[in-house]
Amino acid sequence: MHQLPDDLGTLGADIRALRKTRGLTLSDMADQLGRSVGWLSQVERDMSEPSISDLRQIGKVLGVPMSLLFGHSRAPADEQGYVVRSGARRPMGSGEEGLVEELLSPDLTDDFEMVHSTFQPRSAMQVPACRPTQEVGYIISGQLDLKIGDRFFTVGAGDSFRFRGELYHWANPYDTPAVAIWVIAPPVY
Repeated sequence: MHQLPDDLGTLGADIRALRKTRGLTLSDMADQLGRSVGWLSQVERDMSEPSISDLRQIGKVLGVPMSLLFGHSRAPADEQGYVVRSGARRPMGSGEEGLVEELLSPDLTDDFEMVHSTFQPRSAMQVPACRPTQEVGYIISGQLDLKIGDRFFTVGAGDSFRFRGELYHWANPYDTPAVAIWVIAPPVY
């Protein structure tokens, strides 16, 4: 059987992947955290365990919810890095705008991430966003209104869409949840 690297799927590996995606050096991030490069390097290599306060600050520097840095449940050895069971998905985000997201990817060390998103009825993104990513979504159920650049679309079950570094906005003005699977490259959560 193919053996995975030891650091795959760990908190340290995810922190390193997110740091690199954002173009931060160890020194840049350590400075922003008020910590030493050695300490951060040990965290990324899983040789040191950050405190709750450290995780809060790491999430802030990386622009990710602290909840993403929790929930590193260990999969059985033969599944680690390959399988994410439905009950072991990591929650992402705060759900404040009516969007509930879970990470489907085993970790954030690939060139992309997969996300399961549920858009609650009568919810909407408060402020349009633009990320330096390529994103593809597939609607499993419900309907979603999208604005990508200056174009408006309504997508429903079985439809897919894409945006690449463009300003976007979503809304679910309907009475049922919309459920989508997203592929995002590079990983941003």
